[in-house]
Amino acid sequence: MTARSARPAQSRPVRRTPATVRPPRGSRTPGGPRGLHARARRAWDRPLTAYYLILGGSLLITVLGLVMVYSASQIKALQSGLAPSYFFRKQLLAAVLGGGLMLLGARMPVRRHRALAYPLLAGSVFLLGMVQIPGIGVSVNGNQNWISLGGPFQMQPSEFAKIALVLWAADLLARKQEKKLLTQWKHLLVPLTPVTFLLLGLIMLGGDMGTTIILTAILFGLLWLAGAPTRLFSGVLGAATVLGALLIKTSAHRMSRLACIAATDPGPGDQCWQAVHGIYALASGGLFGSGLGASMEKWGELPEPHTDFIFAITGEELGLAGTLSVLALFAALGYAGIRVAGRTEDPFVRYAAGGVTTWIMAQAVINMGAVLGLLPIAGVPLPLFSYGGSALLPTMFAVGLLIAFARDEPAARATLAALAKRKPVFGRRPARLRWKTMRRRLKKRPSGER
Repeated sequence: MTARSARPAQSRPVRRTPATVRPPRGSRTPGGPRGLHARARRAWDRPLTAYYLILGGSLLITVLGLVMVYSASQIKALQSGLAPSYFFRKQLLAAVLGGGLMLLGARMPVRRHRALAYPLLAGSVFLLGMVQIPGIGVSVNGNQNWISLGGPFQMQPSEFAKIALVLWAADLLARKQEKKLLTQWKHLLVPLTPVTFLLLGLIMLGGDMGTTIILTAILFGLLWLAGAPTRLFSGVLGAATVLGALLIKTSAHRMSRLACIAATDPGPGDQCWQAVHGIYALASGGLFGSGLGASMEKWGELPEPHTDFIFAITGEELGLAGTLSVLALFAALGYAGIRVAGRTEDPFVRYAAGGVTTWIMAQAVINMGAVLGLLPIAGVPLPLFSYGGSALLPTMFAVGLLIAFARDEPAARATLAALAKRKPVFGRRPARLRWKTMRRRLKKRPSGER
């Protein structure tokens, strides 16, 4: 053996090719704001995003609304000789019943929703007619839009007319689209527009201008989803504007509300008292508010603090942070509804989801705009938030429809099926799992051996 051969062999360095070099951790997603944006976008595009936004957003709005109803209504209840929690208990009962309706709407198949369209519409027309019968209809704040159910319970049929119009119009437009009739003007307008005007006329007999605005917004939203041409859309919008201006012009009460837009002084006869004190409540809240239950405007200064102007009390007690949180929840709910309407292939689901989203968003904008002094006071509650069982029950059922539609998307349905397969059945052990007990580990011993 030579010295050269005795020398231990030196290992040659392994040259890694670019294909074998592992990329650093996190290099697939760029870091910093771009990486955060990419991860947020991927999470936002997941199949169940709309489902979770609708379910979580609606429940959070309802729970926060219960808290604010309890805080805003205590003084009003005491002034009426009632228990401080009177309005809260009624709202809690309505929320429990509404939760059952939301669960029912979320579990019902689409064909059952379509089957409810005509019975709901006929029932709404019948109840709206009953409101005008003396002895049955009840007048509240100058508007006769209520039916007494006995005791302290009343019902406002115009609130149920919203969900009836959405379901009936969605079924009507879906059947016409299947027959390819929506390219003709007469099929776009008839019978959708006459039936909507019938509901509007019955509601206006009681003097409820706010609900007529919401139904008109639903009509425009459905026509836009149906692909109405610009000329037709502009014509219907112009006719509605002229009719609305005529109704406002002929009523001194509505003219006074129109004059209170952006008012900073109560004016002659304190006609703008409610609008001005709503601004006072928002202005005194600051960034984080005066604290839950510490509002000063609810002590008789602000009328209807737990219904139409509950958003002002929220701004006073929870501040800008509280009001922006409410706005963010409504924005998330609106985005999810638009996403459900845009991603479905079922025309009924598209029209129904678009109609419900238009209804909730238009009503929220009108209520908040009135509190902020940007719009006239229309007397509509903040959806899922303000006090009122007649408004809460149909709205929660409509949210249940959105949940059902979000679950019915093909990608969401596949994801839910995959998640259901992962969950072990209660009371059964998974087949892959082996229990290693001491008895199974012991080998079989011969008889007589201890």
